[in-house]
Amino acid sequence: MMCVKTVQKWLWFILTHMKISQSNTLHDNLMAQLIELGACLARLRIARRMPQSEAALRAGISRTTASQIEKGSPSVAIGQIVRYLDAVAPGKTIAQLLHENDPALLALAASERRKRARSLSPSELKALDF
Repeated sequence: MMCVKTVQKWLWFILTHMKISQSNTLHDNLMAQLIELGACLARLRIARRMPQSEAALRAGISRTTASQIEKGSPSVAIGQIVRYLDAVAPGKTIAQLLHENDPALLALAASERRKRARSLSPSELKALDF
């Protein structure tokens, strides 16, 4: 009888303390959404030239948690994600983040576009003129 109670206690302990891998419980499209959200947050942070450690400090989370947020980890609480967004861009909502109309993001996109190394000479322009 004592052995059965001990096994029951161990089973109860294991079941109540067992971590569930959140990645395994989400469908692929939901994981893709989290990854996209994390990428948008990372891009906004980079556009505002803020180190990840500083954003984490402002949000009151660890740098490891900030990294998980930017990677789209499903184990991060939504409150931490919202605090991280507020630390990077105060007053911005998640909906606004996904539209990517932030001036810093637009400037980053413009700087990433390929630019000509030099202007075309008049003769080169004439050769291209149809």
